[in-house]
Amino acid sequence: MSTSVLIEKLNQALGWELRAISMYAHYAAYIRGIHRLQLEPHFATEATESMTHSNIVRSAIVKLGGVAVTERNPTSIRHTTSYLEMLAESLITETKAAEVYGELISIIEEEGDADLYDAIEQIYLAEIRSVEELRRLAE
Repeated sequence: MSTSVLIEKLNQALGWELRAISMYAHYAAYIRGIHRLQLEPHFATEATESMTHSNIVRSAIVKLGGVAVTERNPTSIRHTTSYLEMLAESLITETKAAEVYGELISIIEEEGDADLYDAIEQIYLAEIRSVEELRRLAE
């Protein structure tokens, strides 16, 4: 695989992280009712985690000589005050991000960059944990 393919896939991951930052910050502000006690801190934590992930991915793009995207993934963020809809939208986002990171792991493994592999694998595992947590929360 070429470096340009790797950078393109890293930029896809970055776009999803930028989208997640916006989505989770929005949902943390709009969650209401009894579910706010649990979900507002959850959404705020997820926004912070996405910021951390975006910084790691952005640094990898720069290290590879690429240009990092500054726009989030164009998938619209659904405005809602329903906690169930928020959780469903969050699950979609985390699932898609996990897919992109899974694809990245395969690409990086072919490239043989152990440090990048380890960093992306840690993000991938965090995304998988988020998917499972969201599934449990939405039940």
